[in-house]
Amino acid sequence: MNHDSDLRLPEKPYSRSVEETQQDLNTSTEGLSPEEAGQRFEHFGPNRLPEAPRDPWLIRFVRHFHDTLIYVLLGAAAITGALQHWVDTGVILGVVVINAIIGFIQEGKAEKALAGIRKMLSTNARALRNGKWTEIEADQLVPGDIVALKSGNRVPADLRLSEVVNLRIEESALTGESVPSDKSLEVLPENTGVGDRSNMAFSGTLVAAGRGVGIVTGTGSQTEIGRINTMIAEVQTLATPLTRQMAAFSKVLSYVIIVLAAIMFGLGWALHDYTFDELFFAAIGFAVAAIPEGLPAILTITLAIGVQRMARRNAITRQLSAVETLGSVTVVCSDKTGTLTRNEMTARHVVTAEARYSVSGEGYGPEGTLTRDGSTITLQNEVVLLRLLEVMDHCNDTTVEKVEGQWKIIGEPTEGALRVLAQKAGSKATAPERVASIPFESENKFMAVLTQSTNSSRRVLLKGAPDRLLDRCQWQSDASGQSVGLNRDFWEKAINELSDQGLRVLAAASGEVDGAKETLEVADLEENMVFLGVVGIVDPPRPEATEAIKQCRKAGIRVKMITGDHAGTALAIGREMRLSEQVHAVTGDQIEAASDEELEQLVQDNDIFARTSPNHKLRIVTALQARREVVAMTGDGVNDAPALKRADVGVAMGIKGTEATKEAAQIVLADDNFASIERAVEEGRAIYDNLRKAIVFILPTNGAEAFVMLAAVVFGMVLPLTPVQILWVNMVTAVTLALALAFEPAEPNIMTRPPRKPGTSILDLLLLWRIAFVSLLVGGLTIGIFIFERRSGLSEEVSRTVAVNTLVFGQIFYLFNSRFLRQSSLRIGELFTNKAVWIAVGALLCLQLIFVYAPFMHTTFGSEALELRHWLLPLGAGITVFFIVEAEKALMAGIRPKR
Repeated sequence: MNHDSDLRLPEKPYSRSVEETQQDLNTSTEGLSPEEAGQRFEHFGPNRLPEAPRDPWLIRFVRHFHDTLIYVLLGAAAITGALQHWVDTGVILGVVVINAIIGFIQEGKAEKALAGIRKMLSTNARALRNGKWTEIEADQLVPGDIVALKSGNRVPADLRLSEVVNLRIEESALTGESVPSDKSLEVLPENTGVGDRSNMAFSGTLVAAGRGVGIVTGTGSQTEIGRINTMIAEVQTLATPLTRQMAAFSKVLSYVIIVLAAIMFGLGWALHDYTFDELFFAAIGFAVAAIPEGLPAILTITLAIGVQRMARRNAITRQLSAVETLGSVTVVCSDKTGTLTRNEMTARHVVTAEARYSVSGEGYGPEGTLTRDGSTITLQNEVVLLRLLEVMDHCNDTTVEKVEGQWKIIGEPTEGALRVLAQKAGSKATAPERVASIPFESENKFMAVLTQSTNSSRRVLLKGAPDRLLDRCQWQSDASGQSVGLNRDFWEKAINELSDQGLRVLAAASGEVDGAKETLEVADLEENMVFLGVVGIVDPPRPEATEAIKQCRKAGIRVKMITGDHAGTALAIGREMRLSEQVHAVTGDQIEAASDEELEQLVQDNDIFARTSPNHKLRIVTALQARREVVAMTGDGVNDAPALKRADVGVAMGIKGTEATKEAAQIVLADDNFASIERAVEEGRAIYDNLRKAIVFILPTNGAEAFVMLAAVVFGMVLPLTPVQILWVNMVTAVTLALALAFEPAEPNIMTRPPRKPGTSILDLLLLWRIAFVSLLVGGLTIGIFIFERRSGLSEEVSRTVAVNTLVFGQIFYLFNSRFLRQSSLRIGELFTNKAVWIAVGALLCLQLIFVYAPFMHTTFGSEALELRHWLLPLGAGITVFFIVEAEKALMAGIRPKR
């Protein structure tokens, strides 16, 4: 054998014959020699997925300081340190570090997604080396190795099959197919999609039945699953709507703060006799006042509370920002198998020559009935149906069991559906003795068993593809059970009708044979076979998913089905769920041929996409995002992982989802239920509303403080507040009062209003006006009370303490205004609907008592103890704020934007 170090892997081995593949890979029917395998191992490397290098924890931690507002705060800390104001420096740095720690704890999902894919790979393989079958570690396999497969094996590498015996492989995690794929040796066209490559076995998939042998055509990152792994590593995640808006807000605010601080410095220098140090300290105080350093923390905490609320509704959140993003979603792209459907094959219709039957019930549970013309049947009166069910039940190798309260199958999903069909019909026939059998083979597409029916006769039971059975039958059974001539046109019409509904159709036939017959051959099926009827099987939609799609439409959210399954099946399920009235599903071939611009139009005009590969799903999500849609992508297979990572929100199935999919997603559904997505969207919208309330509440605190500092410098006053006092107010009001807004219940109309338009500001003009108005109101009251107390003869420290209390009481009463941004808060019935508000107010008052009366706080923050009368003015200021803001709401109500 030639030892060719320049060996190239065949690009499309499915389009090459077995002999050509052997030549391409320089191998033979004896397999590779250990020496040749060793050389190839050196050239191609181990058969495992490469691990992406991960940044050290310190670099990942430092990355959380990459924010414009944080840079301004760090600059302020540096300057206060240079001026030896160490308390100010320590407090500012403390705030910055706390925010970074919160962000650091929440990160890290992509590395786990790759590890999840690695867990899918086989650990051992049976390989032919020097003509001998040997058990080796799967990561030692190289291209050109000959590998044996049997039922229960996980495929260790991509293989071009060279031998198959009844081989069927479960590929749903890779292709989206709801049933195992039948394997053959047939050479396929070069443009054959992954889901149709019947002569290939793919790494990480599971052998459901039969056995086979194949030539390794790809290992490690050169396998189909390896390409997906590479796609996940290369996919660029997009910033969420909230992070985009907050980043833009931070930049604008930073520029405004720096410019205003410079203007304030210049005015103070030009108009008054401040020293350089005093002006620098005032400018830093202004910057610290204007920066909402508590906002990142309160956003994170609000989202974390939302995570807990969503978890109670079966949506487990792995990334905090995804909670808010869900509230902005405009399109939900869903996988079909296991997400919109149950991933449990179910018989829906039975057709005999004389009757049509409908079957109720979903999944593998035996609950359900058979009806004929709307009436429940009595099985003993349905002679032909009884015979058909006996064939489907006894020509069957699958069992159905109840495990931990759930019905499970051991064997083929399709055969499981037929077992359950017989149970629903009430068939209690004892399984006859099986004398011989012909197992299912992809070439024949049928299964047959020879059974002992009576002491003197034996019967052949035949189940399989309708066209193959029609070819072997000359007779059909009439209503009385008598054999009459086969009406092929009738059956072909019935089969087409069921197929057009997206059903998988199986047929049943039986025939009497000599009672002495001991063997069964394919040739024995050519005579005396009587066609009994056909059964239509489907992976049924989840009823709750259909309702959830309806609710999503009410909320202005489009739902799109993207599946690897066949176009007819996808279209039928989509119509049944009222997802779309499309005439044709868009196929993977159409997506492949479309340019990026053409694909953008395709995704706009269509809602059902079939026979899609992982790259197609990724392109669809990217095209939707190019149209400024906020996309949620759901799925359970490894083939969904790249698109999940790219989507604004990736949603994985928790029960049936692969580890790779769960780790690529931001949200995992604990119950695998599409309806939980709709509930999660509702929760996301409520959380977004509460975030807006928190922002509208927090920013006037900073605005008021900045106004106080600016006015003091411009008018040559003593500063009413010091920078550390400002930081105290910012942090305690954010941690207590703003946090209470995270517990506000959802508004009643939340799922009947359309999604927010992507790119729109988190704050509209009315709310911006509210922030400015309240900033001036609270700031003006604070300055006024400070001046009043100074003129009353109080010391600077006491006057500043009263000013801090004025700010705090203004915020306490403004909190009640902020619970309802547009509606009046003067409603007794709404006062106690959020207990967290009252707890927060109580906590803040306790903190403020410590600020005023604890000696160590006097040293740190420059506060002083107050007499009881000194609390009255701040209390009056707070009440004034509340009623003036309520009056402003009433005045602005007539010009507020329509929702």
